[in-house]
Amino acid sequence: MNLPLQKRLLAATVASTLSATAWALDPMPVRVSEGLALTPTLKLGLGYDDNFRAVESGRDASWVSSIAPTLALGTDTGKVKLDLRYTANHELYRSSRKDDNTDHLLGLTADLQFDVRNRLRLAANYRKMEETASADQKVENDKYNSAGFNAGYTYGADNASGQIRLGLNHDRLRYDNGLDPISAKRLNADKERDSTAVTGAFLYRVTAKTRALAEARLTDHDYVSNTALDSRNTALLFGAEWDATAFTSGSARFGRERKDFDRAGKRDTSTGMWEVGITWAPLTYSSFSLNTRRGFDEGSDNADSIKTQSWTLSWKHDWSERLSSNLSYTNSNQDYDRPSNPREDTLDSVGIGLTYKMRRWLDVGVGYKHTENDSTQAGKSYKRNVVGVTVNASL
Repeated sequence: MNLPLQKRLLAATVASTLSATAWALDPMPVRVSEGLALTPTLKLGLGYDDNFRAVESGRDASWVSSIAPTLALGTDTGKVKLDLRYTANHELYRSSRKDDNTDHLLGLTADLQFDVRNRLRLAANYRKMEETASADQKVENDKYNSAGFNAGYTYGADNASGQIRLGLNHDRLRYDNGLDPISAKRLNADKERDSTAVTGAFLYRVTAKTRALAEARLTDHDYVSNTALDSRNTALLFGAEWDATAFTSGSARFGRERKDFDRAGKRDTSTGMWEVGITWAPLTYSSFSLNTRRGFDEGSDNADSIKTQSWTLSWKHDWSERLSSNLSYTNSNQDYDRPSNPREDTLDSVGIGLTYKMRRWLDVGVGYKHTENDSTQAGKSYKRNVVGVTVNASL
């Protein structure tokens, strides 16, 4: 989903703390009918957040408990694979009951294998969310819903010399906030938008497990009321994808991105762009991952756009068949395009988590994460610590 920038950063650096390591669960599906199975899971969490509004001064702290049941319904016939899942995540803030909220996430994916050369992947999702860490929390938490649809078509067999990939993506972002008592305008209405992206890529096999690629992207942002930010992003990238070779797998894309506004007087801009994701597994029970990105995000806090550069380094290690750990560090730099009032934020986050597999159907995890944002704008810097324990269960 094309969610607001700060929401994605907070989700990546803080919200995942209470489940800091990947599940080791081996759920047992319930047979509904021939070829159709239902898989229920349940995650319980209890944590302490010393700055759940992510503010510089006047910090609010609270114990936060959560319960998140998930239902997944799926089938796999070989040529058709369907997955429908729904999660409801209820959070209860012991020190601020007005911030209690329930997030809803619904997703459907369909993988269709027509023959060895033609494959189609379809995905649709809907989210209804509330964020305590938001720009307007002194009035009301950010409350929004987003809906998206994605289609990706691949032509070319897995072992073919060449492949063509085509993609179409549409995201719809709307806010459910009330009126600002000072301005009498609906909060966050200026951020509502529809974003449509089309992509095309050509891949050429250079070795048995490596493909070179060239990719073009075009994204159109259409704002509902703040039409001054209507714009088009174009990007041209070159790089490679590779399977497990010499203990590594991943992809790397490098190129340039340009943002052009529809309204005269807005400053068009461009930047170098990259997307890299690499996993190195020198041992079967230990792996290192590097993910880094540079490009444009949609503007917020009166910025026309935000140039973002981020990278995350993580280490996952299995100490035994039951005990695993995950250590991660994230650095992100956001340069707000505001000619009259420039702003630059640097966010650093470090987290550690342990997961113990008590049973096939039961995991227990503990985690800690420290996040620090350093901003050139007064009042936008903050520090945040989250510690917690989770219990993940299935049938």
